[in-house]
Amino acid sequence: MLTAQGKLEEALKAYRGDVAISERLAAGDGGNTRWQRDLSIASAHVGDVLVLQGKLDEALNAYRHARATLERLAAADGSNTQWQRDLSVSYQMVGKVLKEQGKLDEALKTYRDALAIVERLAAGDPSNAQWQIELSGSHSLIGDVLVAQGKLADAVKPYSDSLAIDERLTAADPSNAQWKRSLFVSYNKVGDLLVAQGKLDDARKPYGDGLAIAERLTAADPSNSQGQRDLSVSYHHVGDMLVAQGKLDDALKPYRDGLAIAERLAAADPSNSQGQRDLAVNHSKLASVHERLSHVADMLAELHKGRDIMAALVAMTPGSAQWRNDLAWFDRQIAFVEWQSQQGGSR
Repeated sequence: MLTAQGKLEEALKAYRGDVAISERLAAGDGGNTRWQRDLSIASAHVGDVLVLQGKLDEALNAYRHARATLERLAAADGSNTQWQRDLSVSYQMVGKVLKEQGKLDEALKTYRDALAIVERLAAGDPSNAQWQIELSGSHSLIGDVLVAQGKLADAVKPYSDSLAIDERLTAADPSNAQWKRSLFVSYNKVGDLLVAQGKLDDARKPYGDGLAIAERLTAADPSNSQGQRDLSVSYHHVGDMLVAQGKLDDALKPYRDGLAIAERLAAADPSNSQGQRDLAVNHSKLASVHERLSHVADMLAELHKGRDIMAALVAMTPGSAQWRNDLAWFDRQIAFVEWQSQQGGSR
């Protein structure tokens, strides 16, 4: 609750209190596996808050502490699928921080360690759809790191493997919204990869397929905010592709469609910081198009709207490094545009 309210220091204190209690219990009865697992969960919660605060080194230590506990549990009973799954998730948490720190080789190894666990789980129970969806996600994370490393050709296989799993699951159960959403994510990642490779025409199909899924999901459940956000993201992808093709005027419509959704979501839940940031991102997308079209006034208007949102988020959560970085980006963009305008006026 405190984390959701943006009170990160208070949340961290509460979670550390949980760790202290769990450590005492676990130390008092080393054979109690439940208390050992509770300790790993408490440590992971501490890491989650530290990530939000931008304290990545401390977060990495917390996640590694959680992983060490789970490694002992998993080694003690290799048949316990819950502990094996917990360990794979723990590897992914460590990998996420390493990726954010730019330690891509280490992140890749950690994600592959997680994949190896999920592959064993999936092989041991091929009919378990949950293992399949986690296998898809594990492949996808590896693809993300390869893209970050610039190894676009290498990223094709993990993304394709992830997409193939999602397509099989959705075909087997077309009514399952979770499978459909995972397929939506896969389509968009494949589209992003094709755009990065300069294959803009090829990207139209996966982006279009992803948009179709998002539209069906939102039509089936208009009140689902995650579905609405996914639809907004789909509009962004279409806009990004049009921008890459140089079709700037055409890109304005999907960006504005995405903005309209983000505005509704932000108005419906002003306390949702992710929704507020999404809205700021929407304004930055439109600003970038206006910049290339030389619409200076429109560009500045969008930048100021985005900047005001991020300033409010920083005031609410001053410990968030991400919010501060975003605010600084808007400030730099605004200052540069205003400086350019002054230079033009002086001439």
